[in-house]
Amino acid sequence: MKKFLVIGALSLALATATVAGVAATSATVAHNADTALELAIDAAILRQGSTGAEVKEVQRRLKQWGYYTGAVDGIFGAGTKKAVIAFQKKNGLTADGVVGKATYAALGMNDSYNALDGGGSGSSNNRPSGSGSSNYTSSDLYLLAKAIYAEGRGESYTGQVAIGAVIMNRVKSSSFPNSISGVIYQKGAFTAVTDGQINLEPNQTAYNAARDAMNGWDPTYGCLYYYNPAVATSSWIFGRKTVTVIGKHVFAI
Repeated sequence: MKKFLVIGALSLALATATVAGVAATSATVAHNADTALELAIDAAILRQGSTGAEVKEVQRRLKQWGYYTGAVDGIFGAGTKKAVIAFQKKNGLTADGVVGKATYAALGMNDSYNALDGGGSGSSNNRPSGSGSSNYTSSDLYLLAKAIYAEGRGESYTGQVAIGAVIMNRVKSSSFPNSISGVIYQKGAFTAVTDGQINLEPNQTAYNAARDAMNGWDPTYGCLYYYNPAVATSSWIFGRKTVTVIGKHVFAI
């Protein structure tokens, strides 16, 4: 009897040790995974002293927009930090010279933003997100933001996205030029181009609206036209079928 009791006790002890070992291993794996994620996120944030392809892309975009005058060498030095701070100030961001989520978003570097966002695609204002903007460049984003700001800076956020959506719908339509610049600068298409307001510098809201329109949010349900009935003078535009009204603008097909 004692023999069986000893064997039973040993078996129980062995089983307890095995369960404890598994639990300890699981905890270690979870801890290591959290640590790896933290390291990855920290590596994705760029600051003075950082190097690599991401730094090079930041420099390229800042140089293209006139914030940076140095070499596009992938080395985050004092000149790059100064350019980042100038860009952040212009876009209403915390001017710390560090490229994190908000600055990546303003730069239109969606993959880098998503990396810091945990790879998630969640967003606010019920706006869908996706990879729709991956086919467009930072110059496209900048120009679309300029058009939105020039044409609708007094409108609600949804109204600004709607303007961007019309432009994106035209790009996709065979009846219009197949590029954002082609659509925006098509002769007589937009008042803001005619009167020079297209040259105004867009704010962060316009950038966000442009990005949402690029990513597929379309509050107009496929419209190709919009107009303000209070100031529109073309009898032709009044003949288009109205789909929705957002703020001061009628959106039509």
